[in-house]
Amino acid sequence: MEEEKMQDDFRTYKERSYLNFTRRPLFHICILLMVSVLGAALFCIVALSKATTLSSELSELIDESPKPRTGHDYELFPCDPDTREWEYHNGKCYYFSLQKTNWMQARDDCAVRNSKLVVIDSMPEQNFLMTRTRNDRYWMGLTDRDTEGLWRWVDGSSYYSGFTYWKPGEPNNSGNEDCAHLWGSGEWNDVYCSYLCYYICEKPMPSGKQGKGT
Repeated sequence: MEEEKMQDDFRTYKERSYLNFTRRPLFHICILLMVSVLGAALFCIVALSKATTLSSELSELIDESPKPRTGHDYELFPCDPDTREWEYHNGKCYYFSLQKTNWMQARDDCAVRNSKLVVIDSMPEQNFLMTRTRNDRYWMGLTDRDTEGLWRWVDGSSYYSGFTYWKPGEPNNSGNEDCAHLWGSGEWNDVYCSYLCYYICEKPMPSGKQGKGT
């Protein structure tokens, strides 16, 4: 009887030992699987974040890189596609301001744009400007501020042997009017230089693009 009890106890011990032996590896395997899943998820998150950053940097580089210019771009904007605020006419480029200012500031603003206040030297140029400035007032590069009655163009061109298009009765120097502008129908008028009106800047056609038609 004693011997049978010992055998039963031994059998129970073996079964418990077997269960403990089988449970431990399963627990370890579950832990390893969880760690692997967490590691894979973390890797995916890091990789996705890195890919998003690289994509954003690539997009910025593409946006900042110079865009290729086609011949069609220059046909539409011969004064340069990057400066579409300038209008082309007969070998020159013109900027028509959107804000009003006095004559001195207008002259300086044109200089900042590597240009000068417009110097009108022909009827075709006058006609072009008249169509763009009708019913508004625009400064031009003509003044007698230095010597009353001695009109000068800002580029040194000869005024007295060149083209003029004064309104009848002008210039009359009424009230110390020393600067000229286009007004109304586009005729020239003298007015005091602190008057506020729009202005026109002028510069030559960019190098290499001369000879295109209007």
